[in-house]
Amino acid sequence: MPKVKTKPQSRQQRHETKGPVFLIYDFVFPVGIRFNTGLGQHILKNPLIVNSIVEKAALRPTDVVLEVGPGTGNMTVKMLEKVKKVVACELDVKLVGELQKRIQGTPLASKLEIKIGDVLKSDLPFFDACVANLPYQISSPFIFKLLLHRPFFRCAVLMFQKEFALRLVARPGSPQYCRLSVNTQLLARVDHLMKVGRNNFKPPPKVESSVVRIEPRNPPPPINFQEWDGLLRIVFVRKNKTLSAVFNSNAVKRLLEQNYQIHCSQNNLKIPEDFSIGNLIQGVLRDTGYSEKRARVMDIDDFIRVLHGFNAEGIHFS
Repeated sequence: MPKVKTKPQSRQQRHETKGPVFLIYDFVFPVGIRFNTGLGQHILKNPLIVNSIVEKAALRPTDVVLEVGPGTGNMTVKMLEKVKKVVACELDVKLVGELQKRIQGTPLASKLEIKIGDVLKSDLPFFDACVANLPYQISSPFIFKLLLHRPFFRCAVLMFQKEFALRLVARPGSPQYCRLSVNTQLLARVDHLMKVGRNNFKPPPKVESSVVRIEPRNPPPPINFQEWDGLLRIVFVRKNKTLSAVFNSNAVKRLLEQNYQIHCSQNNLKIPEDFSIGNLIQGVLRDTGYSEKRARVMDIDDFIRVLHGFNAEGIHFS
């Protein structure tokens, strides 16, 4: 008799022969769903990368994990198998429905909480770790919302556009070094974990991606972040100029003079008739030794010294 060729069993058939199991596909791309790239919907389809991201987060069985933009749940399911709870924040109600259908009737369903809406406009819940293939257009505001969140979380492993990720980890003197680099590294330890090519997504984005691990500094440095950021906004507008030149701008001098007048008013200090904010500013820069320094090569300790020098003379940035 001729041999009858049989098709190899599918993943579903193999599971169905093992008694009462709950079937959860590793990777799902629902038929009929059109991903909205305007909302940053680029679903990570490579299981090796998904597994690597989850492993590098070093999740614990007692963890509550925050995920932003779960999409079809490829990474969500992997985390649900390891942790106590996943809080998934999703803007698109169609994808919420797909995620709910995927785990409905399984033991994992009770471990998933879905929040529908814009994560930037919502209060973040308590969580131990944040793991996400983040919509790239919210990268900058979300990272500072994350780092200023209390109580502290243990770590975040996040996918970003490659150029953005390189700015996060940039060191003084590198072309990517900027205000974002300094602000992030003030509040957290940041490590670049791996690059991810665009073909690992469906649909593929126009840019390459990178995964970054972020660990908040706990306790945080004793610095008023608004004032700190005010200083950095000024010096990084022209990061290749000397601080002396940057602070000689009329717009900068007007701003700092207004702040100085407020400081004097609040502290019952009289401003001399011959007072010059420009002379006071340049005096601070000379006394601290930073007149000829440039922001592009200064590190966090340098900026702290400059800020303290200005504050000691009553000059504030917020």
